[in-house]
Formats: sequence, C-alpha cells, structure tokens
Amino acid sequence: MLIKALLLYCLAFGQGVAGDAVLSEISAIAPGIALPPASLQSTARLAKTEITYGTFHQQKQLKVLRKPLISTGTFTYDPNKGVIWKTLTPVVSLLLVNESKLLTGQGEQAVPAAFGKVFKAMLGGDLAALSDGFVITGTDQKTSWQLALIPKDEMLKKIISTMVLSGDTELRDLEIREAGGNVTRITFDNISHPQQLTDEQEADFERLSP
Repeated sequence: MLIKALLLYCLAFGQGVAGDAVLSEISAIAPGIALPPASLQSTARLAKTEITYGTFHQQKQLKVLRKPLISTGTFTYDPNKGVIWKTLTPVVSLLLVNESKLLTGQGEQAVPAAFGKVFKAMLGGDLAALSDGFVITGTDQKTSWQLALIPKDEMLKKIISTMVLSGDTELRDLEIREAGGNVTRITFDNISHPQQLTDEQEADFERLSP
C-alpha cells in the first residue's frame, strides 16, 4: 500500500531553485521561512487546509512485471485525527494512520510520532516539514509547481532514490522512485475540503482512538 510504504520510506525524517527558496514560493505559510512580497507570490501556492478528501489512482510498475499494478480509492486527511486510505479496486481494503498508530486488516502497529509529518506535509499543505529529512529542489511556475525530494539518510537511499511531488493549490501527483527500479505513481483527483467529517469517517477515526 502506498501510505504504508511512505511510512517506511520516511523513517529518517522529510533545473530549479533549491530548498527554502522554493518551499517559500509554494507553501502558503512555511514555518520559519519568509514569504516573498505579494507581487512575487505564485498563483499556484499550495493551500494549508483542515479536512481534505479526494480520490486516488495508483499505478505501481514493478521491474518483474510487464503491466503495472493499478488500484483506486479514496482518502481523507484530518490534521487532528490522521488519514483514512481506502482502496476500492481491485480489492477493498482500509488503512488508518495517525501520529502513533497504523491500523490495517492485519492488525495494529505502533509508529513513531514523526511519521505524522508525512501526511501533514503532503495532504495538509505543510511541505516545509519535509525539509528535515530530504534534500529538496524544484520549480515554481505561475499555475503549477514540482518538487524532487532525495533522502538525506543513507539507509533510506537504499530503499528510495527520489520522490517527486507536483501540483497547484493542491497536491496532484506523487511519484516514488525506488532504488531497485520500481516506480509508484499516484494521482489525486476530486479534492474537496468539507467543513466536517461524515459519520462513517468519524467512525473510522474512532478506531484509532486510545
């Protein structure tokens, strides 16, 4: 699963402009990073949000397979509760994760609190949280942006070579290039920011409660 893979990849946590400069251009309010004057701010600025809901299309290309493995589903992000990652095809499955727990159909696992930074960064518009664990380069254009993240940790580099994020006011695409040659690409669509969770979403998050 993509989200579970991200947890493993980000154990170490975090032709373009590098680091703080590009993050300040993209992030709405990047902690510790000064924003450029209003006249220079990009219309593609990534918005920080509360609840984020949308659909995903994931394509994983394995070196040993000629055709990619494809899955689709929905995701829900709440900064106070965590992430619901629900795969609908080809097999229905549910993954729930917050800053301390990861829950799947196979049971519950404890995770380091730092893992919550992954989701807050990618789904909540807080890209600056990734700078601790990755060397970041990228480009910021009028209507879009792209970031390439290379792990700083030597052990991580043996698992993942690069993560590429791109979007506009939302994260639209995520590509994970593994050191072994496998590539996972995820497209996020139909993104919305509801004022409150549905009863079903509340019930899913309740399973993560202590």
